[in-house]
Amino acid sequence: MNLKNKLAIFDLDGTLFDTKDVNYNAYQNAIKMLGIDAEIDYNNFCNLYNGKNYREFLPKIIPDITEEQMKNIHNFKKNIYTQYLDKARKNELLFLMIQEIKKKFYISIVTNASKKNVKDILEKFSVKNLFDLLITQEDVKNPKPSAEGFLKAMNYFNISKENTIIFEDSEIGIQAADKVEANYVKVYGYN
Repeated sequence: MNLKNKLAIFDLDGTLFDTKDVNYNAYQNAIKMLGIDAEIDYNNFCNLYNGKNYREFLPKIIPDITEEQMKNIHNFKKNIYTQYLDKARKNELLFLMIQEIKKKFYISIVTNASKKNVKDILEKFSVKNLFDLLITQEDVKNPKPSAEGFLKAMNYFNISKENTIIFEDSEIGIQAADKVEANYVKVYGYN
């Protein structure tokens, strides 16, 4: 019999892992390999784009980009992502905390990242078994700042907002957490 009645939800990029260099290099090389003449400014990527849905930031980097080009860049990025995983850093403190609370909390990831890249990084760091549920960009119609992903996780476990805590690093993640009125912790310094 499972006595868990609490839920901890974690974002991936910038919360559980510092992935700015992984994503930057994967997107930059995907753009180059597809023959598109554009350069991603590293600081802008780290401060404005990392962790956001590609449909939101690629048009800011490549003004006349088509929907097909965006999909191609994103698909290519997903496929070369693993080449850059050595640049990722694990948030050791959060993972220690997850191990401590796992007996009483369901543990979920809600992220704007792709399912493939989430599985790639969790397998690289051998931590996939810590999570009870993964909700990625393919699992929602509306990515963060929509609260859809958080609500989906809460409904899946039938856990109330009062018994949910969300760990996020980005403004769009905090906006989504505010919408569900759950407790949240803002994680600093990992992106």
